[in-house]
Amino acid sequence: MENTRPTIMEVSLDNFKYNIEQIKKYVGKDKKIMPVIKANAYGTWINKVNEVVNDFDIVAVATVDEAIGLRDNGYKKEILILNQPYKDEIEKIIKNNISVGVCSKEFMKELEKFQDNKIKIHIEIETGMGRTGINIEDEEEFINNLNDNVEIEGIYTHLSSADSDDEYTKSQIAKFEEAIDIVEKTLKKKLKYIHCSASNGILNYPNSKFNLVRPGIIMYGYESYDKAMEKIDLKPVCKLKSKITFLKEVPENTSISYNRTFKTNRKTKVATIPIGYADGLRRALSNKGKVVINGKKAPIIGNVCMDGCMVDVTDIENVKEGNDVYIWDNENITVEDIANECNTINYEILSTVSYRVPRIFI
Repeated sequence: MENTRPTIMEVSLDNFKYNIEQIKKYVGKDKKIMPVIKANAYGTWINKVNEVVNDFDIVAVATVDEAIGLRDNGYKKEILILNQPYKDEIEKIIKNNISVGVCSKEFMKELEKFQDNKIKIHIEIETGMGRTGINIEDEEEFINNLNDNVEIEGIYTHLSSADSDDEYTKSQIAKFEEAIDIVEKTLKKKLKYIHCSASNGILNYPNSKFNLVRPGIIMYGYESYDKAMEKIDLKPVCKLKSKITFLKEVPENTSISYNRTFKTNRKTKVATIPIGYADGLRRALSNKGKVVINGKKAPIIGNVCMDGCMVDVTDIENVKEGNDVYIWDNENITVEDIANECNTINYEILSTVSYRVPRIFI
């Protein structure tokens, strides 16, 4: 069905492909790229574009349902679920030929019940994230207790502070290297995939790339930490935009939106924009965020509503209904600007743009 809603996210596939090429140059030809396309590709929905996803031999997601969505969409190559799934999802994993990250003995015991099915796993090692993973001292026992139907295809860990703590990150990498040695000596073979670097690891620890990297937010052209763009040239993939659907002029001392948190201090031209917190425009932007209209910033006034917001366009020339409104245009307002206003990170702003906002690929 053709989209008729004025609120959309424009997604540039050319920019995405450009970013992938930049990452390939950065990591070198001997490293395979496994794009992390969880959470609908960080809210961009690029995971739904076959011509893009099929360029990769292996992709990573967070959940079984995300992996099945890729299979239903026609992706036939390798998929890794980074987070160990729930035991009741094992039949889906087998049916859809999905590789899984594994870190608990209990889950491995569940896999033993499926003797007639080959199941590929990547062992997750705990090196200091404090989240999930097998402790190094338990690694050998874990491997020796694996059933014949389980094939260890890879090993991985996650760097917790690759953008902020050099000493700690190097200690994580050293632990991971120790874990790799234990696995390969126990199995008496080299592993197909060895990986620990997400976006920050890729940019800051070139020796930690091993033979597979997991780029996330940098693929979409956004910084994984402040000043990351000084290391790699990236192009932002998406712009969030809407249109003015209603325009009016109100007198001084007029209250705007719920709870009357804003009152005009002059005759004011107010534009209503059909994007609200149910679309991903954070309510924290009430009375302090801005949007871009005709190349100029216009302040959000009053509380952001579920389905819309109001902005002051008094000082912007040639404003009329139907004008484009950019929530972020990557120039006048960036995703990082919005994240700072909301006291969060760009990852959250991107990934929480809701399903109500159509993605238009350009």
